[in-house]
Amino acid sequence: MEAAIITIMALLFLSFVALGVYATVKTVKAAKRGVDRTIDQARRTVEDTTLRAKSFGQTGTAGELARLRLSLRTSMRATQEALQAGVGEDASLKESLELFHRLSAHGLELDEDLKRLEREPDRSWVAGQLTELTARTERITSSADALRRAARERALRFAEDDLSSLSAQIDVEAGALRHWTTTDPETTPGTSGTGGVSGTVPGAASGSSVPGGQGAASGSSRSAAGGEPPAITAPDPRLTSYPWEKSARPETTT
Repeated sequence: MEAAIITIMALLFLSFVALGVYATVKTVKAAKRGVDRTIDQARRTVEDTTLRAKSFGQTGTAGELARLRLSLRTSMRATQEALQAGVGEDASLKESLELFHRLSAHGLELDEDLKRLEREPDRSWVAGQLTELTARTERITSSADALRRAARERALRFAEDDLSSLSAQIDVEAGALRHWTTTDPETTPGTSGTGGVSGTVPGAASGSSVPGGQGAASGSSRSAAGGEPPAITAPDPRLTSYPWEKSARPETTT
């Protein structure tokens, strides 16, 4: 019995040790990736700043090479960020992102060529290569710009369609909320011009009334009210119900 308990405790200890080692390795790898991303971002920032300074501060071949590299890097980075941000919401951008990866290979190759030419001592030969390098840069950047603009226009179109549909639904709901029926006021008997019935017979004396008219009305009112005369006051407004009023809560009984 004691041997089984010792074995179980040893297995639990080894499991905790293995779990701790696994968690430590994962944490170290995640920290390393974070440090690598930070270093890469800092390196890109320094390179972009240097290229921007060279493009504005230098003239001739060196300034032109810096301008080409800066234009290439700016266009490719903006397109990559736009496609990666939109691919999570629009699956159709996956194919565009794959095309951009293929384009990035050409862009990286061109950037390396431009970087090597910056260290080339023969400036006259480099100046002769600028025409071809400019054409390559424009082809790559124009393709990247086309992908980025198409992705943004697609996102804007979807957002506009969704907003139009939402606005139409809100208009319908607002109309339904404003649509209620009001109760028509009751007409007082005997006040209508042609539809009302007078209590006296035409041509008869003013003191004479229709036989059985007042008596029948009194009898019917008395019978309807349980023998009580009809009320002459206006109906209680609390007894009038409207569609928008809340129903009264039932009284609680103990």
